[in-house]
Amino acid sequence: MPGRAGAGACPERTCVGCRGRAAKSDLLRIVVVEDRCVPDPRGRLPGRGAYTHLDLGCLDLAERRRAFPRAFRLPGKHLDTSEVRRYVEQRTAGEQAASRRG
Repeated sequence: MPGRAGAGACPERTCVGCRGRAAKSDLLRIVVVEDRCVPDPRGRLPGRGAYTHLDLGCLDLAERRRAFPRAFRLPGKHLDTSEVRRYVEQRTAGEQAASRRG
């Protein structure tokens, strides 16, 4: 049947930064809690989610394009992304250190 996902197909999402599509499991889900963007790596927090790659470049693009307020349907609102930035920096630093070791 056209338009139907095959058995075992993984869901895809679009990165709000680079606008590239990727498997949901390869992206970081972000939700809004009291005007703050909060990382939701387990995908369990309630509310609308936006997705981005675990890449500072994608996060920078999303901030520059003001993509988070649009994705959360909060136009004109300033959202603090510092918590997400810290999370991405820690994750990418840990991955770089692991790749140097092995």
